[in-house]
Amino acid sequence: MKKGLIKAILFLSLGFMIGETIFGDMNSYLKKWKNMDTYYFLQEGVYTNPNELQTNIKNINEKMILKEKNAYYVYVGITKDKEIAKTIQDIYERKGYKIYYKEKNVSSREFSENVNQFDLLIRDTEEEDQILTIEKVVLANYEEIVKKR
Repeated sequence: MKKGLIKAILFLSLGFMIGETIFGDMNSYLKKWKNMDTYYFLQEGVYTNPNELQTNIKNINEKMILKEKNAYYVYVGITKDKEIAKTIQDIYERKGYKIYYKEKNVSSREFSENVNQFDLLIRDTEEEDQILTIEKVVLANYEEIVKKR
């Protein structure tokens, strides 16, 4: 009886440790398995009224509008680097826009490599116009590579 109880406790402990190792950080494992990377999407706003959308963003040249369900999401940048996200946010806030960023996971090796290169370019410049031009290319790249799938 004692040996059976000891074995049961041993197997339960071992099972718990293996389960915790495998399933404890499921998001991390899923990201690695799916080749997902985390990005900062810089969002200007969400609109349900197309007229209000056009009025509020008419002076933003570098943008991407995605329609999801019954809303229009306006993005002005995508980056992997939180400091770059803050830089872009600051640029738009100086122009009078309220920008916030949210983390999203994207599974595209090609897009990931492109964003890495664009982030390097942004780190090498302090010119706002150049940063916004690079982000315009990033947004177009996202639409071309990720949204077309």
